[in-house]
Amino acid sequence: MSRTPEQIRHALWENEDEPEGRARNARAEALVAEAAEHDDKDLLIHALCNLVSAYTFSIERDKTFVPFARLLRMWDEEPGAFQPHATHLLHWMFKWVSSGMLDQPHIPLASIEKWQAEMERRYRLGGYSERAVRSGEFCIAWHLGDQERASHAYDAWRAADRDEMADCHACELRQQGEWKERHGHGEEALKLWRPVLEGVHTCRHQPHGVLADSLLPLVRLGRTDEARGNHLRGYRMVRDMESMRHAIGSHLEFCALTGNEARGLEILAEQTRHWDVGGDPDTYLSWTACVAVLLGRLTALGHGDQPVPGPPGRTWTAQELYEHATAEALDFAGRFDARNGTTSISDRARERMAREPLLDRLPLGLRGGPPSPSPGTQAPVVRAAAPARTPAARTAETDPRELLAEARRLSDIGHPTALAAWARLDEALERSGTQLTDGERAELLDHRGVARVRTDPAAGAELFHSAAGLYDEAGLTGEATACRARAVLATAYGGGSHTEALEEIEALCARATALHAERAASTRHATAVLLTRARIRAGLLSEATTAEEAARRAEALDTGLTDLVAFAAPDRAEPAVLARIAEATEARGRLAAEQGEADRAAELLAEAAALCREAGRPWHATSADLGLARLLTGGGEAARAADVLTAVLEDPEHAAALTAADQARVRLALADARAAEGRTEEESAALLHAAHWADQAGEGDGLGAYARLRLGGTLFALDRWEEAATVLEAALPDLRDGHQESDVVQARTWLGQVYSRLEEHRAAAEQFLEAASTAQEWVNQFDHALLAHLAADALKNAEAHAQSRRAYERAEELWRSLGDRYGVLRTLRSRAWLACGEGADTDTCVAFMEAALREIEEGLAEAGDDGEERTRLLLETGHTHRQIADLALAPTDGAPDEEYDDAAQFAVNESGFALALEHTALAADVFRSCGDPGLHEATGDQLRAASLEVDLDRPDAARGWLDRVRDTYPDGTPDPDGTVAERLKAVAELENRMAR
Repeated sequence: MSRTPEQIRHALWENEDEPEGRARNARAEALVAEAAEHDDKDLLIHALCNLVSAYTFSIERDKTFVPFARLLRMWDEEPGAFQPHATHLLHWMFKWVSSGMLDQPHIPLASIEKWQAEMERRYRLGGYSERAVRSGEFCIAWHLGDQERASHAYDAWRAADRDEMADCHACELRQQGEWKERHGHGEEALKLWRPVLEGVHTCRHQPHGVLADSLLPLVRLGRTDEARGNHLRGYRMVRDMESMRHAIGSHLEFCALTGNEARGLEILAEQTRHWDVGGDPDTYLSWTACVAVLLGRLTALGHGDQPVPGPPGRTWTAQELYEHATAEALDFAGRFDARNGTTSISDRARERMAREPLLDRLPLGLRGGPPSPSPGTQAPVVRAAAPARTPAARTAETDPRELLAEARRLSDIGHPTALAAWARLDEALERSGTQLTDGERAELLDHRGVARVRTDPAAGAELFHSAAGLYDEAGLTGEATACRARAVLATAYGGGSHTEALEEIEALCARATALHAERAASTRHATAVLLTRARIRAGLLSEATTAEEAARRAEALDTGLTDLVAFAAPDRAEPAVLARIAEATEARGRLAAEQGEADRAAELLAEAAALCREAGRPWHATSADLGLARLLTGGGEAARAADVLTAVLEDPEHAAALTAADQARVRLALADARAAEGRTEEESAALLHAAHWADQAGEGDGLGAYARLRLGGTLFALDRWEEAATVLEAALPDLRDGHQESDVVQARTWLGQVYSRLEEHRAAAEQFLEAASTAQEWVNQFDHALLAHLAADALKNAEAHAQSRRAYERAEELWRSLGDRYGVLRTLRSRAWLACGEGADTDTCVAFMEAALREIEEGLAEAGDDGEERTRLLLETGHTHRQIADLALAPTDGAPDEEYDDAAQFAVNESGFALALEHTALAADVFRSCGDPGLHEATGDQLRAASLEVDLDRPDAARGWLDRVRDTYPDGTPDPDGTVAERLKAVAELENRMAR
């Protein structure tokens, strides 16, 4: 059955809000056919305008011209058939059609110029400014590479008056910024774009496009934090928009040039639909050129054989897709140039595809890192040129003797890279067949054991025993004893008995001190054995069965460490011995912390870190610095903690020697300190880098996921919602696999709140419901209740009324089971607004509010003389009365406004005003009875009552309310937050309104 004209109009309005793409286009085509069946030209014009708009913002832009030509013919035949809005749309869409022709290489340039002239003629006849015309001419000239014409048109465009035909501010600023950026004026471009990026000027496609355009200029100017934020925010905006293929390409390019190739591949996999040229060859050219940049980077890194997502229908390697994308880009660029008689489009495409990386790596806060170069492949990076290597230097990298000397040097200073140096020596020996002495072989096995013990303690212990035998054969008894001590410790860590290990180590300690007395073992070797005993004793602490036994063992451990420091003191001038003293001091500090002696622990840890630096080994101070910072943060001295950690990161020698894992841990501890200080921006920055370094350390699914969880939370707190959503979405898969349930619930809660802020209410509800499903198994049901309530709110906002009702009922049940009266009150008030949104009458809605008032009365009866609780409940009474007034004024499908504005906008009768006034007055009285906590609330409701009286044409009553507000704030009333001034200004405005 054919639809009525009104039904078709409603369908047209709905189609305008549908996602861009072929489905929307097909609906628009069908609606044109339906409209044509009725003798209603206005309806047909509406339908044709809808179709032109649908085609324009899709990859079927080449279909725009036919329906527009039909509209133009109708206008020429009968302009009176066009209502004012349709007349405006027709002339507005002329710009789309004219610029759309430029994007179709099969349309001759002469035809484009002709349409431009026709647009100018019609705008002149319509009495419009030439601003839009000059903008169109600028686009033609820029496309052709005619710099002189483009420059003149640009100046004329900006000089012409803005009128109703001018593009929106946001789109104009985007194009003007692109012109500046293309000519190397990135700073000027960003100034032009600032109002768009800050949300002053927006439209359906901005700031989406400007966010993409700003990425590389920001990186080039060193404003990397802004670039990162614009990528996270911007890609999320465009990822589902068919008309924004060019912007998606810019995000790919940004990833390729900032060391985020893995992120680029994720985007490429999400966007396979953009391999369909469709009717939009211009954006297809931009897309393929950006893909070529990304795949060219992967190929340069040696990953040409890596499978990558490409056009559907076959598998692709990076090399193959690079070649395909490059060929496609140059093919389409050539088509435009053939039409234009220039080489400008091909020149631009080649220049874009030849761009070099701007950064080695820009952390985004997302999982992953840059693909490592394949073996034998040097990754091209942008950095200062390294000095040329001499033949001697190249020999040193492969000569076993040189490598042995370097490994020993690094071991002597305890450098974190020492084990890697011994591994290089191992490889060189295998290649060269160089023979080592017994002592040298012992050193090699010893360090193999150190490397192996982390993953296989038993195998490490075997290597230590073998090394000890060789040390003995070489006459190195001190080294042999220390090596056997390491074997004992490895056995204990591998599951052996700590008690047996202690017996063995006591014998070795006796031997080590005896050898030291005979000068057969150095202090460095003897203290190594004594420290091993301390580690074993530390392991025994957890095995104590009583508090008394634990205290005895802790005292013995501390005594042993104190004795070790005294034993080593005479030789502290030796850096290696001083490092042992530092290690013992740190162990004492950690023991003190475990015993609850925070001040003593902090002193010892600070001393240990200072000793490491005195020994010339700042990298050994990391553990002590971290322990100290955590103690300070926990003890309320977060600023001092931040200073400690910042000093670590700002010390070039220390920072350069930190492992990726230590970098992550230092930055996570710094985030803790910043959080304790309430410095959320700095906390967020620390978490961003913690996540990056965790990824580099191979801990992306563990420490990295935790850092991303917290990063998402800080971004949410900073109102950077799109960024928060992207980070939390990236963290959630890892959190679900191996992390605590509480972390998963927190991620879903934040993600749901972010989605709510972004008005993605369905998605928000899904997250809250998933989190509630987990929390329902917890002993404490508070989180379950809160999440059920949040889910109900999100479902209400998504207009899923039946589901929302059930969720509110469940939330109310949970709040009652917890005895949480305030949770019950919030639920009852929310149910009132849900009923309003469902179209219930005022009495039905108010019934929920009255139930809330009864809950409050019961609470007041129970509160007795508890003044604080009574005040809190009375404030809730005031808010409930206020919301009843809101309900009385609200349309039946609405929700409360923050403040009453203009009664004329509501379809309410006199009884509604009377009910609103009654409860506004009650709210004011209740708030006033609360004293200072309710003072400003009371005057706000008094102003509202005055406004209602004005609407009811009762000026004397209104003046009475205004006098009460004025009397509340006599001259000299303190006004720290400006509320008093705001209230008195509102009084004056209402008085002026009555005077008029």
